[in-house]
Parts: sequence; structure tokens; C-alpha cells
Amino acid sequence: MNPTGRRKPAQEQFVLGLMSGTSCDGVDAALAGIRGHGLNMRVRLLAHVHQAYPSRLRRRLLEVMCPSATTTGEIVRLHADVGRFFGHAGRKVIETWNDGRPPDLAGSHGQTIGHLPHLASGAATLQIGEPAYIAAALGCPVVADFRQADVAVGGQGAPLVPWTDFVLFRHPRIARAVQNIGGISNVTYLPPGDDPDEVIAFDTGPGNMIIDELMRRITHGRQSLDRNGEVAARGRVLEPVLARWLRGPFFARRPPKSAGREDFGQGFVKHELPRLRAASSRAEDWIATATAFTARSIADAYRRFLPRRHGRPAVNEIIVCGGGAANAALRNMLASELAGIPIRTIDEFGIPSLAKEALSFAMLAAAHMHGVPANLPHVTGASCPVILGKLCQPPKRDR
Repeated sequence: MNPTGRRKPAQEQFVLGLMSGTSCDGVDAALAGIRGHGLNMRVRLLAHVHQAYPSRLRRRLLEVMCPSATTTGEIVRLHADVGRFFGHAGRKVIETWNDGRPPDLAGSHGQTIGHLPHLASGAATLQIGEPAYIAAALGCPVVADFRQADVAVGGQGAPLVPWTDFVLFRHPRIARAVQNIGGISNVTYLPPGDDPDEVIAFDTGPGNMIIDELMRRITHGRQSLDRNGEVAARGRVLEPVLARWLRGPFFARRPPKSAGREDFGQGFVKHELPRLRAASSRAEDWIATATAFTARSIADAYRRFLPRRHGRPAVNEIIVCGGGAANAALRNMLASELAGIPIRTIDEFGIPSLAKEALSFAMLAAAHMHGVPANLPHVTGASCPVILGKLCQPPKRDR
């Protein structure tokens, strides 16, 4: 490697990706072997670990996402604490692969604590987790803060993974929809062929966020998710409530569009709990309705915003990833809504569902080092392609 921490793209780089999504449940760390650059990048997943946030850190993060309940000082402290935790998660995955030797490079998405894509002055987004702590913990350069360059040229800073989806999953003859179901759900539509300008991608609406918040409230904090969709499977969908939710302003917008906790987080659940209680006294029905909300909003987005063939979405197969891929009730509802389209999990492609977005940020870090723009302007609304991320070098320790 040269003094700037770069390697020639022809060599395999060992790149670590770090990601915590809007579910705010912990950090996924994925170590990848990467050869080539740009759209010809070749990627193999070497190791993956998930490090759950300690309960107190997670509680602080959820509280800081409610602006009226936080202070500037707490945001500053969390920026450092989250950076340290990301570094800890990175060390864990490195230890599983190569006895602690530093990777060539790391990419950290950080933890989103605010995403405001529709301000009158332009989009604004904030991810915390200071990369200097990560670089010090890992002993390698770290690329972080990926969204800001896209926002600076008029984009929403999201979604950013469509570029990596295109690299990983494009096919010469098959049209694929890569459907991530994290806290928020987002789709990347990959038509047959090799043209990234034909990719369509946007946030479809809620993923696990409403389900998780309802589970926390129902169980008084003892459970933070509906494991395998077991609670939803015992309930019935409250159709009048679901119909009202689907009339929300987010769903009327055309892409480019992105969402966050501001749309479907604690505020949404607090506002809608009286409506759920009035419709049913059974908590299982609330969870079933929230699960159906995710499935129906995904299917509606396909029907409204993806290309159609013979009156239905022109999709040959759906590849589901993210935490929602493990929810059998959600997968069954989605299959019913989009009958006739095969649904596969990303695990069938050799990538664990929880590793996929961390792997994507490893790829985006490599693209940064190779000088390759990795936003898709027609997806985010940006005025031009940009190189994503900012580079932070590790300290030069005495040997």
C-alpha cells in the first residue's frame, strides 16, 4: 500500500463495512474481499458479526431521535460513544477472520439520528459515530459520512445502496427487485442489462419500525421485535386502520423519496395508538395491522412506481434482505400481495440478510478510495454524480 492507504484496484483489498440502520438495534460489521473497481468490482463476504447495542446506549439513541427530549451535549457524547462502539464491533469481526490484523480500509455508515429530506431549504441528514475513534480502534483508514456529498448537490442522501445492488445483483435477462426491510423499507429495481441509469430505487415506507415500537410498548420493553412474525400470525388485520395509514402523505409522493423515524417512528405510534385501541383490544391485531402496513405499502409502491408488464410489476424475482427477511408473517403477506412473483432471501446468494448493508458500505468505501462516484443522481435527486464519504486516517503509533 502507498502512504495514503490506497491499493491498486487489481489487488484484493480487505475492506470492513460498518452499519447501523433505523431499527437502531446494533452494529453489523462485514469484512469483504474486494477486487476491481467501479461497476466491475468483484466482492466476496469473508466474515460478519452483529453487535447489539447495550440497552442503555440504545435507549439514549432512541431518546435523542426525539428532538424535544435531548440536548446538544448529549448529541456530542453520543457521537463519541457510538464511534467507540463501532470500533469495538469492527474489532470483533476482524478477530473472527485474521487474528486482529487491520483491514486495508473500513467504511462506516454511522447511526442516523435525523433524516429530513423535504425541508424548504433542501434535504438535511445526520449520522453520528465519530470515525476518528473507529480508525484508532482498527488501525486503518476509515471512510464515513457518506450521505452529505449527495445532499450538498441537491440529493436526499438516500437511498445510497442502489449502486452496490447494481454491482452485486444485475442480470442480463432477469428483472430483479432488491427489497430491504430494515426499520424503513427500500427497493432497488434492476431491469435486465448493464445500464445503471435504468435503475429505479426509493424508500417504500415503514419496515420493522412500527412493529418494533408497538412490541416495546405492548411488552413494557421486554421485547423489541416480533420474532418470526409469531404475534402477527395470531392477529387479524384491522382494515379500516390500514386503509387510513396508506392514505398518508408519504405514499402520494413520487420518487425520489426517502423516509425515516420522523415519518414512521415513535411519534407515529404515539399518535396512532388510540386509533388501534378503538379498533381492537387485542395487541395481536395491532401487530398484524402494522405488519400488513409494511407488506401493503411495498406492494403498492411496486404497482405505482415500477415498470409494468401485462398489468403487473415487471419483476421476475424479489430478493428480500434486512431484519424483515426473518419475519415469516411479513414474507407471507408480501407473497400474497405480489402473487406470482418469486420471493427469495439474500441468503440464497451467499450474503446473510443482516450483513448486506454493512457489505454495501464496505463497497462504497472502496469506491471512494478508487475515486468512483457511487450515488445515482436520478435515484436521490442529486444534480450530478459525486464521490461519497470523507476519509479519516488512523493515528501513526510508535512501533
